[in-house]
Amino acid sequence: MFKRLCIPENCITVIAITTLVGLAACSRSPQDAQPEAPASTAPAVVSPAAPAPGMVLPNFVSLVKREGQAVVNISTLRAGRGDGGLREGDPFYEFFRRFGGVPEFGEAPQIGLGSGFIISPDGYVLTNSHVVADTDEVMVKLTDKREFQAKVIGFDRYTDVALIKIDARNLPVVTLGDPSRLEPGEWVAAIGAPFGFENSVTVGVVSAKGRLLPNGSYVPFIQTDVAVNPGNSGGPLFSTRGDVVGVNSQIYSQTGGYMGISFAIPIDIALDVSKQLRETGKVTRGRIGVQSQEMTQDLATALGLKKAQGALVAAVQRGGPADRAGILPGDVILNFNGKAVDNPAELARQVSGTRPGTKVDVQVWRKEKSITVNLQVDELVG
Repeated sequence: MFKRLCIPENCITVIAITTLVGLAACSRSPQDAQPEAPASTAPAVVSPAAPAPGMVLPNFVSLVKREGQAVVNISTLRAGRGDGGLREGDPFYEFFRRFGGVPEFGEAPQIGLGSGFIISPDGYVLTNSHVVADTDEVMVKLTDKREFQAKVIGFDRYTDVALIKIDARNLPVVTLGDPSRLEPGEWVAAIGAPFGFENSVTVGVVSAKGRLLPNGSYVPFIQTDVAVNPGNSGGPLFSTRGDVVGVNSQIYSQTGGYMGISFAIPIDIALDVSKQLRETGKVTRGRIGVQSQEMTQDLATALGLKKAQGALVAAVQRGGPADRAGILPGDVILNFNGKAVDNPAELARQVSGTRPGTKVDVQVWRKEKSITVNLQVDELVG
């Protein structure tokens, strides 16, 4: 299952104790030690293989020294309620309200942890939506140990991106990169606060690009094997060029901890969202009014396409942009606004990223030939 990375602070103590117990179990007293094997039966020591010719292992020391100053630790507080979790509309809430008042069970406050990074010298910080959404207080701690109370400028649950602001000047900022330059197998590094351990550095490689997750989001995630854990949420993913290429957001885990698969939001998508949040406090998305489905090779063959590509239009909303432009069920959308469409998720991402009111050309496949229609994108509401 996919896990967000932010955890309550009170979990740290349990994890720390568990770790210490595990370490203790691995240490044996001298009387418990087994006799050493005779020298003649000792296994041969195998020297590590030398790097292939031309292969240079990365060194992240200079990157961490230069860029790590702009990585921050975030702690959040969600105040506890005094109604025992009962809300209006709950039958027990109404009962207690009429007969003696709602009991004050005193739900405990929740403390959360996360990471972020400074993108402007005047204090704008990028992080995850799930780190700061619905919180009562957000605190930001810099590498020089200064702490600031942050204002949440806005957050977008759809992409899991949030923008917060601290009242400070002349702050160090990260270098922003281009995720399209990334290649699978390329080294990357993450800096964050896993389990509250501030400014921890972990490294790995890009496992895949454009990974779509079954969580309702059409973000084309960067998949890596960089070790990220609860508390890394919102921290930066760096390339070996020393620039931020992603925002660490989720892990695939059956235990709640790192299992070798982590996902980062491409920085270009995060920056576009943060720009809208800074300007308007919300994110506006486009819609064209179609339902689409995945192409298969059998469908492609039946429709006269050489390969399974594009998004097959399954239904068209009456009166919507696609309907007004003449798009029909059974059409295959191959290109949207000059960009190839590989699958329905890619179409949804391109459409949602288009500003409402924009007129675009759409290439569709119909009756074994390609045609181009022009439509005006509407705003997605709700």
